[in-house]
Amino acid sequence: MNVTIVDYNSGNISSVINSFKEVAKDKVNIEVTSDLSTIKTSDKVVLPGQGSFKSCIDGLNSINGLIDTLNEFVLESKKPLLGICVGLQMFADIGYEEVETKGLGWISGKVSKIDNQAGKFKLPHIGWNEINIIKDSKIFNAVENKSHMYFVHSYEFVPEDKSVILAATDYSTNFVCAVEKENIFGTQFHPEKSDKIGLKIIDNFINL
Repeated sequence: MNVTIVDYNSGNISSVINSFKEVAKDKVNIEVTSDLSTIKTSDKVVLPGQGSFKSCIDGLNSINGLIDTLNEFVLESKKPLLGICVGLQMFADIGYEEVETKGLGWISGKVSKIDNQAGKFKLPHIGWNEINIIKDSKIFNAVENKSHMYFVHSYEFVPEDKSVILAATDYSTNFVCAVEKENIFGTQFHPEKSDKIGLKIIDNFINL
């Protein structure tokens, strides 16, 4: 099996790469590339994201044909894709970080700044926080409700269809921290920085 981590200049993704390789060991081939043919022939794809919504979308657009290839992988081939942090946020139709920016449009919704209640809550939201698992998912297999995950973000994904929400986290507001729509999975938290429980989520995705 081949799992491809998309490398599109979205910041340092070494922790994502290292965690997937640690979990995969020799059983699964982990590729890190922006090569379109490699992505097309992969069994699963991971879309990391660090930085702003706009910088990540710009990164995808900077590689000719990459967004079309990802659309084909997700919407036509219906193969599993995991978005992490801004990787999840880019599923939205539109994001409002820096400037209004068009997203991938895979899950209808928007990405807007967390309401910090006039400064009562610090942004970015950094550190460990618990997740409230709302519905069963294969990526949460053997993951207990109220598990703690590691977050670094100031913006949240607000989906139109609430049925895609897998888990939420309470910080100033109750924001979406994991989604699933058919073959599309995403986490706002960083599983690669969330110790053994995060590695279990990575393992669950690899074993889908």
